[in-house]
Amino acid sequence: MDIKHFAFSLLSLPHSYNLRESFSRTPHPHSPMAFSISQTQKQIHTHALDELLCSDQRQEEPHKLQKCLISASVPDSPDRCLTGEVRFERAWDHWAKLGRPKLIVAPMVDNSELPFRMLCRKYGAEAAYTPMLHAKLFIEKGKHRNQDFTTCKEDRPLFVQFCANDPDILLEAARIVEPYCDYVDINLGCPQRIAKRGNYGAFLMDDLSLIESLVEKLALNLNVPVSCKIRVFPDLQDTINYVRMLEDAGCSLLAVHGRTRDEKDWKLFQADWKAIRAVKNALRIPVLANGNIRHMDDVYSCLEETGADGVLSAKSLLENPALFAGFRMGQWITDDEECHTQGKLDQVDLLVEYLKLCERYPVPWRMILAHVYEMLGEGFRLHPHIRDGLNSQSNLTFEYLYDMVDQLRDLGVRLPLYLKDTCGKVSVNGSST
Repeated sequence: MDIKHFAFSLLSLPHSYNLRESFSRTPHPHSPMAFSISQTQKQIHTHALDELLCSDQRQEEPHKLQKCLISASVPDSPDRCLTGEVRFERAWDHWAKLGRPKLIVAPMVDNSELPFRMLCRKYGAEAAYTPMLHAKLFIEKGKHRNQDFTTCKEDRPLFVQFCANDPDILLEAARIVEPYCDYVDINLGCPQRIAKRGNYGAFLMDDLSLIESLVEKLALNLNVPVSCKIRVFPDLQDTINYVRMLEDAGCSLLAVHGRTRDEKDWKLFQADWKAIRAVKNALRIPVLANGNIRHMDDVYSCLEETGADGVLSAKSLLENPALFAGFRMGQWITDDEECHTQGKLDQVDLLVEYLKLCERYPVPWRMILAHVYEMLGEGFRLHPHIRDGLNSQSNLTFEYLYDMVDQLRDLGVRLPLYLKDTCGKVSVNGSST
């Protein structure tokens, strides 16, 4: 199926439905999800009800019975009133089925689109997030939907990330993409002013009950697990309370950016790996770490210090999409320089590969240009007239970009990437030293 022709039949499902009616409703023969209760489902209801009535928490959570009965009528829902060990086992089983990926492309607005994801996957990325998608625009504007979300069968495991502040709108958007992804992710970490104006991302941290309702809505109604990406609170205990609430609401995987909402500049503020370690210790679902990843040494250090199940990289991947393959930029070689060798790859090569992927998987020019500036930044600094020529283009073409690359090469521009040898052992690219 062409990815631009989505299965919109899921949109025909109601945002909510009457609990009493759900027991007698006859399934439509073409409905992708039946709401009637078969004998097996009745047994599920009975088991869930018995668990609830025997639980010491029944007085503390009077709303849980209704949630259990509703979710039990959705046979394949990942969090169908699952409690305790069963729910956590399901989260881990799903993660294991995906191969427990550790090297992951972080969500980046207009930057983690399909061609870039595929380039990163070629160079070691084991999973990836889409750019943040605005749930309301996604369901209302077909052009926005078809341009900003594309995928292919090789583009897995895949997290599709939405920002939203309305549970029903979020669910409607999520149902469109769930056949094409492994997690639907909720953006709870964007710290930018546009997120403040739109009341989403990290600014929902001021309304935890709304966040809880967003997670619960998806967990009870989707056939794929729900993940969340967050920033930490300044106070560690607030962060722990926050992530436990997310886990209880149905989050099956949590990615933690170890900076607060106010710590926007990665150059000025180091991510707090100790806070991520505390989150990992407090939860029973997979946890991913985000922040301070410049090269593979950082990846190994982060995994060790945080205990996280995987690592996300964003900014560093934009400049060096081959990071997860062991390549690093010269600026990150600060000591043991004799143990680094120039690899057979540079940023110009990576850009050419990216452009070819864009021809295969078309995306808006704004996305392509953003990557051109990231990967050729040093070349433009050395030869600003090349950059000025690019800036003056009103109708950009691939032919122009390939010619521009040739101009830089004719000027002797080389932006080499380096591999770390082990000084006497086997190097990253397999050659002996």
